[in-house]
Parts: sequence; C-alpha cells; structure tokens
Amino acid sequence: MSPQQGRSPQQGQSPEQGQEYDVVVVGSGAAGFAAAITARLRGLTVLVVEKTDRYGGSTALSGGAIWVPGNHHLDEAGLGDTYEKARAYLDATVGERVPAARKDAYLAHGPRMVREFHDRTHVRFMYTPGYADYFPEALGGMAQGRSVEPRIVDLERLGPLAATMRRAGLPTYGLTMTSYDFRFLNMIARTWAGRRASLRVGARAVGALLTRRTLLSLGEALIARMRLSLHELGGELRLNAPLAGLLVEDGRVAGVELADGRTVRARGGVVLASGGFSHDQALREKHLPAPTSTAWTHASEGQTGDALRIGEELGAATDLLDKVWGAPSVCPPGEKPFFLVADRGIPGMVIVNAAGERYANEAAPYHRFVDRMYACDRPEATTVPSWLILDARSKARYIFAGLFPGRPFPKRWDGFVQRAGTVEELARRIGTPALEATIARFNGFAARGRDEDFGRGDSAYDRYYGDPTLPNPNLAPLDKGPFYAVPVHPGDIGTKGGLVTDGDGRVLREDGGVIAGLYAAGNCSAAVMGETYPGPGATIGPAMAFAWAAVNDIAGSSTPGGS
Repeated sequence: MSPQQGRSPQQGQSPEQGQEYDVVVVGSGAAGFAAAITARLRGLTVLVVEKTDRYGGSTALSGGAIWVPGNHHLDEAGLGDTYEKARAYLDATVGERVPAARKDAYLAHGPRMVREFHDRTHVRFMYTPGYADYFPEALGGMAQGRSVEPRIVDLERLGPLAATMRRAGLPTYGLTMTSYDFRFLNMIARTWAGRRASLRVGARAVGALLTRRTLLSLGEALIARMRLSLHELGGELRLNAPLAGLLVEDGRVAGVELADGRTVRARGGVVLASGGFSHDQALREKHLPAPTSTAWTHASEGQTGDALRIGEELGAATDLLDKVWGAPSVCPPGEKPFFLVADRGIPGMVIVNAAGERYANEAAPYHRFVDRMYACDRPEATTVPSWLILDARSKARYIFAGLFPGRPFPKRWDGFVQRAGTVEELARRIGTPALEATIARFNGFAARGRDEDFGRGDSAYDRYYGDPTLPNPNLAPLDKGPFYAVPVHPGDIGTKGGLVTDGDGRVLREDGGVIAGLYAAGNCSAAVMGETYPGPGATIGPAMAFAWAAVNDIAGSSTPGGS
C-alpha cells in the first residue's frame, strides 16, 4: 500500500477535528516524527499531537546524532562493525541492566530504520569520523566511533512549516557547523586543521548569506528533514494539543483525550513519544538524586512527565526513574544552561569540589561525569555545584562556554565567574582550602604527561576534544594568571526512566503483560541503554528505532514496505 492510499480521517470530519486515524503519536521530537513517518510509509493515516506551540522537542535542541551500530553509513566508511562486536559492547557497558531481547531488538531495528529512512525520506545522515564510542576501550568498543549526524539542510525548504519549528539558539555567532566541524574549530588557535575548519565554516556562512539560505545542522537539521518528510508523505501535525488522558475500550488503548476536551481515536495504536519529566520539579525530587533542579535541564519545556503519569494510571511498569542523561552544565542565573561537552577535554583546566579537590577525570563522558558528581558528593566537600578552574593560557587557546579563544566572559557573568591573579587568591575567594595543593599536584602530572589520579587522556574519547599539539592532549599546567572559577551543576539533556517496553515498543505491565494498543519510544520509555550512555547519539538512535518498530507492529509487518 502506498502512503497516499491510507484511510482518511472519519468521513464528515475536517483534518482539524480529525476524529479517527490509524495511528496517533504524542510528541514531535525524533521519536514522534519517526513513528509518524513510518506510519505513512506503511500506508497508515497518522496524527501527531504536540503539547507546545513548536514542534521538534528536545531533539531540535540537541546535537542530532544517532548511535546505531551496523548501519550502512558505517559500512560505507569501512569500519568493519558487526552485530557480534556491537552486542559485546552493549554487554560490556549496559550489562544485564536491560533484558538481552531488548538489546538484540535494538541492534536489529536500528540499521534497518536508518536504511529505510535514507531510501524513502529526506532524512540523511553522515558518519562523524573519529567521534569515539564513550567507552572505546571496552570489549567491542570502537575508537573510530559509530556516531552519524544529520546532513546540513536549508530551512527554506520547509516553507511556511519553518515558522513553528523549535530553534536551538546555540551561541554559534551565525555560523552553521556540524559536530565534526566543531571538533577542529575548537582548536582554531592551535592547529592548521582548526584554521581550515574556520575557513570552511566561514565560507559556508558567506555562501548562505549570498544565496539567502538559512542552513541548519545538528538537531535542527534532523527535525527539519523529518518535518519535511512527514509533510510530503501526507501526515498531520497538531500543535498546542496537550495530552490529558488515554481512551481505553475493552482493555485496549483506542485513542487519546486532549486537554481541550477533544478525543482522537486510534484504530491501530497510540505511540507515546512525549519525552521525560525534566521540567517537573516534584517528579525530579521524587525520583532523582538530590539536589536537583529544573533550572539545570537542557530538555524542551514541554517535558513534564505526562506520559509517565498516564501510563502509570493504566498499570504500566516503570524503570530507571532515578537516572538522567547527564550533562555537566554552567548555569548562569536567569539564563539557559550551557552544556560542557568539549570544554571538559581541554588542557589547563580542572574541576574540584567545595574543598578544592579533584574527584574525577574531567574529560570523561558527560553522563559518567554527572554520575561521579553525585557519587562523590559529601557534606564536608560538596560537588553540587563543583568549581571548574581555568587559567589564562587555556582561556586564550580554546573555545570555552561558547566563547571563542581570548574572548572575555560576558559582563553579566560578573560575580558568577570568579577571577583572581593567583591560585591562592582564587582559593580564598571561593572557599576551597585544598585548591593550591590540588593544582600543584595536577601541574606535576601535566609536566609528566600522565594523570596518575584519574587517567585523564588515557581514553580515545578523552583525546577527541583535546589538543593534539601536546604530549597528552588533555593535560597542561595551570600556571598563568589570571585564574577563573566557574560553577558547574549536574545538568541533564533529559530523564532516562519511564514506561517499560518490549523489543517492539509495546508498553508492558508489572507482570510483563502487554497493554494492548499502547506503545512508547524516546525518553518517556525506560532507556535500552540502562544506566549508561554508550556513545554519541545513544538517546536519539533508540528513540527512532523503537518508534519505527512500534509502528511496524501496529501495521502487522516487521519488514520495510509492508502494509
């Protein structure tokens, strides 16, 4: 059945009223769009309902990468990834925290989803060379990486649809850059590769200006490509349509009830893809480690746990509610938090607790670093917040907190960022008595090129954002004033716990039984990655793969092109 042959909404109803569809999807991030696109590819009618006045969810605010082992982009790059290697890696990282059948399902669904979307939609990815798995030294890990990111796209291709797309508002100074560009651009003051990257990104910006194009990359590019695909396939999207409940008939979920009182029926099933509960302080305090705050999250504002509450009311099982996709963040008062990704890999920087002691490898994968922040928090030496200490040399050499090398901290950050001429003075100012001894010890490690305490720079992942001109790309002494101290909080890009699902995205009860007609994907479902984060894009990859699988189950087909 072709997409155009799907059944229309119930006779006599306008699309705005839309009383009945084959599939109703709740949420318009990558999971929601993947479900809706798959429905149209299977010839099913579909409506996406989005709570807010913008589509794109947290995906639009993200890097947009997906981590899908064995996909065809990796094959074309000659990486030699195999199912066996990927399975070994998931076993080494995720372990037994997630059922084996679910890990197997992901490894099966993911590559097929990527292939079909590439062949039949506008969704396009490209391999990001060298962006290592987060634990590349683990069995099955790959230092070359398995991450693929969206190809740049022109926003103007969306026409009027562009007006309601969620925009990231990243501090890129009008430049459009991929994650691959940024890796080198971060070294603009240090390497020729960095300078070439700046010329490439600059030329792209000039070209866009001359041709009056608005180029998108990262998560914005992924959402734009998915929205364009859904539009051309004939799927429908309704904004300002919060979920109020589920319609249940004869023990089966048969539709959704919206906050405005309307009911939309779903002949085949409902796919929940509305994200987690990052913006609900009460749920955070109930489930997450303390302290916790909505002010530290990077998730889109609509993520207040709607799917979690409604699923629990139906008797759905839940898991991993105490976990987030951790994101160490700078959180200036009254501003959006800034996610420290590359910033923790640069030399000439340490992160310390309130006593002035290091407690972790600063360059570790961000999820692991947030876990360490909570694990090492002590009343006499708190880690929430921690202090990131930076010297003038590193401030002048590397991009930090979105500021290009040498650019001063914003005036509005006065009092938030502490500055002093010496380490001794800085230690007094921020109340960290052990800071001098900590930096003296660290400087000794930097001189010898080996972090004897936490192994910073030992992993290929650490070195990805490091300075390749140094013996250890992640180590340099802090010995050139002035010195800066910036508070760091345990932020998140989303919560990772939610409704328990099987390998086809079906929501399960506590006894393992299926709630008929109800599916979930993305951050409203319990993550297939368990308590860890194996690689760049291990949030969005599973979100799309299980959304694709869910609609295949609804369509009664597990093969692309079925109906």
